[in-house]
Amino acid sequence: MVKRIALVTIGTQGDVQPYLALAMALKDRGYSVVLGASEEFEDMVTSHGIEFHSLGPSIQAFLMQSRFENAMSQSMLINGPSLLRQGQQIVDTAARHAWNMCQGADALILNMNTSFGIDIAEALHIPALMVALQPLNSTSEFPLCIYYGADFGPAFNRLTYTAMTVQQIYYNLPRNKLRRELMGLESRKKGGFFRNTDGTPLTTLYAYSDEISPRPRDWPKSAIVSGYWTLKDQSNWQPSAEFQKFLSEGEAPVYIGFGSMPFGAERNTQILKDAVKLWGGRAVVARGWGGINPSDLPDTIFAIEKAPHDKLFKYVSAVVHHGGAGTTSAGLHLGRPTFIVPQTVDQPYWGRRVFELGTGPKPVRLRKLTPEILAGALADLSTNETYRKNASALAEKLHAEDGTATAIKVIERVMANYTPHAAIKPKKKKPALKLVG
Repeated sequence: MVKRIALVTIGTQGDVQPYLALAMALKDRGYSVVLGASEEFEDMVTSHGIEFHSLGPSIQAFLMQSRFENAMSQSMLINGPSLLRQGQQIVDTAARHAWNMCQGADALILNMNTSFGIDIAEALHIPALMVALQPLNSTSEFPLCIYYGADFGPAFNRLTYTAMTVQQIYYNLPRNKLRRELMGLESRKKGGFFRNTDGTPLTTLYAYSDEISPRPRDWPKSAIVSGYWTLKDQSNWQPSAEFQKFLSEGEAPVYIGFGSMPFGAERNTQILKDAVKLWGGRAVVARGWGGINPSDLPDTIFAIEKAPHDKLFKYVSAVVHHGGAGTTSAGLHLGRPTFIVPQTVDQPYWGRRVFELGTGPKPVRLRKLTPEILAGALADLSTNETYRKNASALAEKLHAEDGTATAIKVIERVMANYTPHAAIKPKKKKPALKLVG
């Protein structure tokens, strides 16, 4: 009988693409696969021949609301509480959809945003595997990926991971309600992002390369770095006639894009225009969900609404971006020198790693970016042969890896060795004693 594996993820495109790559590899291996994500990814998933299940409304719409931009650029104190409530509602909705989707599954693959999958797996008596696109298990070797600042040593590094405990509490609020109402389970008393309810370690697959982020020596055996899960483009994208003309008119441009977070488009566009003028070179920019306004750009800047990075980056000499895990991987897989301008989450970490690997300049946060800083980085990317040499050598190592194959071996081992634990059911109330008078 064919085994069925459910994958659940919510987030931006960078949070969905690796799961789609793994789903395709699992399908090729002979498994029945269903991938759950927010509704805007249905076409992307089904176009690759994978069964899709909606986990709720568009994440893009959530990120594009003015309150989110105000929280990122002005005051999290004022705008944060409402966003947190909305975030919990997104999790609640996704969990209820995922509960239906996972019926009949033999294994469940999830991430931190969908950690309710641990509860679903417990209720259905199936194994669950956690996935992360950035290092999240506590270590003394480096601080939590969201930290942006000086390294104060091993004790401080480990202390930064207490932020994960706070985040776990945030996710547990809707989860405990769902456990009781939807799954007939008691509230969680043990566990975390990386543990089952009974306290046993949860196998965690880190979908990035050990060459870029070496596995910490103090991690538990349950934390496994598999290599990237790379989704190869199947759209047959080719440069348009206009883009081909632009490419033929000068040296290869530098790619500049600020990712899926739609914040500060006007400011970012002005910085871009001023920086390219100061530098004197050529650039291709991607608007994506936001960050760059493609109207009224000079002839030295070509705007592309959307293009797969693994195809587009072949036509550029270097890349400048926000530092999302997927975009960082795409640039380094093609051996492109990289300058990262992080905004949030794990982006500071990948910017730091690119710099430490000698494949690009030191990262500068987007909020601190100026035309002069960007122009200097563009000049550095274009002339520094050490960046190019190091990036090329790293690309060769990355192409020798097969992250999805490694991940599938782990998944199959977990499934083969899984012993169902008794789900923690609510205790039945004893009937009240009747007084006999």
